[in-house]
Amino acid sequence: MTSRTTPVGAVLLAAGLLALTACGTTASGSGAVADPSPVPSPGRTPDHAARAAAAVARHDELFPEVAAVCEGAASAAPAGSATPGELPADPEARKYAENHAYKNEATLTPATKCRGDAHAARIKKALGGDDGKGAPTSKEELSGLLTKLGYRPETGDVYASSAGNLSFVLSIPESGPCVTGHVTPPMSVKAHGVSMEGGCHEPRGGH
Repeated sequence: MTSRTTPVGAVLLAAGLLALTACGTTASGSGAVADPSPVPSPGRTPDHAARAAAAVARHDELFPEVAAVCEGAASAAPAGSATPGELPADPEARKYAENHAYKNEATLTPATKCRGDAHAARIKKALGGDDGKGAPTSKEELSGLLTKLGYRPETGDVYASSAGNLSFVLSIPESGPCVTGHVTPPMSVKAHGVSMEGGCHEPRGGH
């Protein structure tokens, strides 16, 4: 007796085979069912303290004489900036303080202040001390001297006023603060924190 498959039976048989094939789908070569929504492993949180310590170590390699001066200087300090905690009561004085708040600078830690002061003294000595005898007389000479000292000033870091007075603003490499200097006598070289708007140059904002 010959078995015959009706058209309807053939359709049902094909559908069943397709379902069985789909259920057996596995990841290629693994023998396990593929995960349609893998969960990524969480990223590692940056260790800021370790990065800061590494920056100090790189700074100390670049400037061993500064490192020797500041060895053992405390690194902890209150967080925040030099912004006054209380505005003046007088309306005019209050408005002035608000309009010039952009000039506030970040507070230096004792260790960073030590490095900044040591860099300022080092640069001032190279410029000829208080009297500035033998100090550079052009932007090119000043930039070259600072580069030899290891500071590599960028465009705009060394400038001259309309009267020819030379000045510079530096960000000390790696873990140092800012150092600003006026070369034309009376000479002045001092360390300070970055401005609240970022960078070592004095912001030109305000209103």
